[in-house]
Amino acid sequence: MPELPSPITVVGIGADGWPGLSTAGRAALRAAEVVVGGPRQLDLLPRDEVAAERVPWPSPLRPAVPGLFAAHADRRVAVLASGDPMFYGIGRTLAETVGAGRLRVLPHPSSVSHACARLGWPLESTEVVSLVGRPLDTLALALNPGRRLLVLSADAATPAAVAALLTARGYGAARLRVLEQLGGPAERQLDGTADGWPHPPGDPLNIIAVDLGDGPRSSLVPGLPDAAYQSDGQLTKRHVRAATLATLAPSPGELLWDVGGGSGSIAVEWLRAHRDCQAVSIERDPVRAERIARNAAALGVPRLRVVTGPAPASLAELPTPDAVFIGGGLTATGLLDSCWDALRPGGRLVANTVTLESEALLTEWYRRHGGELVKLAVAHAVPVGGFTGWRQAMPVTQWSAVKPNTPQENAS
Repeated sequence: MPELPSPITVVGIGADGWPGLSTAGRAALRAAEVVVGGPRQLDLLPRDEVAAERVPWPSPLRPAVPGLFAAHADRRVAVLASGDPMFYGIGRTLAETVGAGRLRVLPHPSSVSHACARLGWPLESTEVVSLVGRPLDTLALALNPGRRLLVLSADAATPAAVAALLTARGYGAARLRVLEQLGGPAERQLDGTADGWPHPPGDPLNIIAVDLGDGPRSSLVPGLPDAAYQSDGQLTKRHVRAATLATLAPSPGELLWDVGGGSGSIAVEWLRAHRDCQAVSIERDPVRAERIARNAAALGVPRLRVVTGPAPASLAELPTPDAVFIGGGLTATGLLDSCWDALRPGGRLVANTVTLESEALLTEWYRRHGGELVKLAVAHAVPVGGFTGWRQAMPVTQWSAVKPNTPQENAS
């Protein structure tokens, strides 16, 4: 049998460096022949204690990881990680690239644990938002009155950027405390409000504690107000949108195709359902595609992928979806067939229309594949002279179905 590669010991280290390491962590680093880490972390190791070869991470990091460890497969390797390696750390990347079974992880208290200890905040009820390698607008999803947030900074400029975003989003009175070099001898705290943040960029190793206080609230469930979206009229309206998302039934980690994105509202609210949800919005009109991206950023889900191009041609290279929503272009040749074929077994397809031609097509698919065919009608109270009456919106026909786990013959 071929010899298995040596295990990799991942050692969490804090701003306190070598003195703050556990006995096991020090022993692993003393025994290592190679230590891999960022330059700042490697500089924390005393030369008289750790004699191993020091290898800084290459850039870009993730594609280089397999080759890096293959080159040292016959040596004792240790990896340095900031704080807890498995909390927004290098541990996840290593587990996904070299395999969790090859790792021995020795965690250190994370910056979040240190921050909650300093602030007296309960860790289990404090929301954590990472801006490391993520757009600033990611923070917008966490904004609601009275909430406490811990924001993982990308660099020294992040606190001022967070203050500016909070001010722009109506949370100018929010209290910010920037905790630098937590657990180390240079630890310090900076305090201020978002709308008058007075501090210049400080240490890049920082975490931001945010007391939001009062500000605009945002619902966590589908059916945001229509005014939350920029739109040229191509928008799945609020009540129909809520019913559509309920039928699509997002679950953590699942991928949605939003075909004929319009204003992107279905994909946006799918992503808002859980931070691990994924979505691709396909829109042929470049102006609308740009608007979808703006809506996604404004509503805290800038991770939405927007594909500009016609369907079904633009679907060919996309990853397999767990759910598909078709909000436009139903009569395009081959669109329904392409979406149904691409859908994984057990996945859901939901299609909405207001036209008779598309309704006839959905009726045929309902006959062939079953599922549910429903009509959604919404009326709003409006003034009628000195009285009040109902104004009926265009009814929406919706077909939904779950793709069988086994091939299904078409009905004759």
